[in-house]
Amino acid sequence: MLTDEFGREVTGVRVSLTDRCNFDCIYCHNEGLGDTRGPMDPQDDEMTADEVVRFLEVAAEFDVDSVKFTGGEPMLRQDLEEIIERTPDQMEVSLTTNGTFLPGRAEDLVDAGLERVNVSQDALDPEDFAAVTKSGAYEKVLEGVDAALEAGLDPVKLNMVVFEHTAGYVPEMVDHVAENEGLQLQLIEYMPELTGKPEWNIDIQRVHDWLAEQADEVERREMHDRKRYWVSSDDGDGRGMVEIVDPVENPTFCANCHRVRVTHQGFLKGCLNRNDDLRPMGEMTKDEIREAFREVVANRVPYYGEYMVKNDAGEWEVNDKYIEEYAEV
Repeated sequence: MLTDEFGREVTGVRVSLTDRCNFDCIYCHNEGLGDTRGPMDPQDDEMTADEVVRFLEVAAEFDVDSVKFTGGEPMLRQDLEEIIERTPDQMEVSLTTNGTFLPGRAEDLVDAGLERVNVSQDALDPEDFAAVTKSGAYEKVLEGVDAALEAGLDPVKLNMVVFEHTAGYVPEMVDHVAENEGLQLQLIEYMPELTGKPEWNIDIQRVHDWLAEQADEVERREMHDRKRYWVSSDDGDGRGMVEIVDPVENPTFCANCHRVRVTHQGFLKGCLNRNDDLRPMGEMTKDEIREAFREVVANRVPYYGEYMVKNDAGEWEVNDKYIEEYAEV
């Protein structure tokens, strides 16, 4: 297992299979790119199934034990089931999707080896949902969640980005997962540095405080030092788990990050927030992948607290030390 200079073991990888998406969510920096007519073969700028699997086989050599397939919308790849089926047996396989293609495919994905799924759902009202996603696919997403549950995926996590437009929907979403067995809620802090709309940001600590008041139990998860809140339904018959992903200005979150990312084009990166640390994997021979993987892990830096540091005014700014060191590599 590879460890970076901050003692963080790399135990998981996130692999983007495409940057295409059939949604145009207002908080997303990709804005619904590319051909989204439906599931199809990989496009010219996307890794082939063979390349994805070859990378995963190398990652498995370094004891990586989990992979999450992401996008864009990864289910726009017709070969997703093949990729999952060919993933090394030692890896837990999960998927992040908007859910619109889960009806009709969820069972095949489970048969291929999918174990967990995260479905993006930012609201429980069709009009509110459409305002955020610029999509009329609300009913299709609900069908997708049901299909995932029926196929035996457990848990099914609902991903909700929390910002000015959605913060008011949080209580209803918490009630929803508490009342529906098999569902969990993952509240994701809005990242203004990726979208350029800082005015949409809210104080995520207020959400933590509110959940702490509602919860029967609070626990911490090792990954990213995340907090989990267990909340009972109003009738007391159900209980749901709510987790907050809050990376913004959070050194503790970064200090507990154990993942490396792969772009759809086949570049390795050590941090979601950075694009100056991309490492190509060449022609993607196993030797080239091994070398690139070792380099990326060796150069991983916690984004907040190391790469970004606070100046005398208490503002976050880039630490030139790491820019200079990386340029010399």
